[in-house]
Amino acid sequence: MLVPFFIMLREGMEAALIVGIVAGYLSRTGRSRWLPAAWAGAGLAALLCLVLGIALEQASAEFPQKAQELFESLVGLIAVVLLTSMVFWMRKAARSIGTGLRQSVDAALSSDRSGLALVGMVFLAVGREGLESVFFLLAAFQQDVGLAAPLGAVLGLVCAVLVGWAIYRGSLKLDLGRFFRWTGVFIIFVAAGLLSGALRSLHEAGLWNGLQQIAFDLSDVLPVDGPVGAVLAGLLGYHDTPSLGEVIVYLAYLVPVLTLFWIQGIGVRPAVARDSTSSS
Repeated sequence: MLVPFFIMLREGMEAALIVGIVAGYLSRTGRSRWLPAAWAGAGLAALLCLVLGIALEQASAEFPQKAQELFESLVGLIAVVLLTSMVFWMRKAARSIGTGLRQSVDAALSSDRSGLALVGMVFLAVGREGLESVFFLLAAFQQDVGLAAPLGAVLGLVCAVLVGWAIYRGSLKLDLGRFFRWTGVFIIFVAAGLLSGALRSLHEAGLWNGLQQIAFDLSDVLPVDGPVGAVLAGLLGYHDTPSLGEVIVYLAYLVPVLTLFWIQGIGVRPAVARDSTSSS
């Protein structure tokens, strides 16, 4: 439940930040009449991502067992790629996201079909976040059967909408630079767990049989079905008896990606926070 909550909180915050900057810029420049077009673009992106997620989930339910394992591994791999690109993109774009969005708004409204262009611009910007969320939630729901994961995702999205609205209205000052930095670190750990889980699914699908010897056995000390083990499994992809391949994949992703992410952020000032709050 916690992983879907935090992921949807971050993804929702990114989407809310995008919409908030666009809406704030339109209001400050006397172009509030175009606000419905911005809301329409965001709503269409959310609707399309919802339909895509439901369609993929229903389609996977019809697969035979091995095909389901293969589907889970592919979804996990796609989620890792999208989540990794997302945290690095936000880290790099933090200082210029507001400027870029305002330039895109000006370009859209200067075109012949201003309304459609603005709808399309917001649709693509919000759709990026939604697409990432779709594949992550598919991976999370397959690893966490029950109502906890969907409930966590919904709560995270609701909190993101409320925080985004408060920032847009100017009633909440939040250090978004620090927020995205630490949630980015968390997401990298989550992605490492998804990657090792994808390797496990490939083995269960019969497509990967190498490095299957048990790396270590913590089932007596920290069982995965215990309270602490279950939390660690949900947050970090912990497994009490991982194979050697899973450990290698986990560390081979985590160490370099986390190092590069931290190095990229050295000297980056939290301009996102100033940019977003000044747009309201």
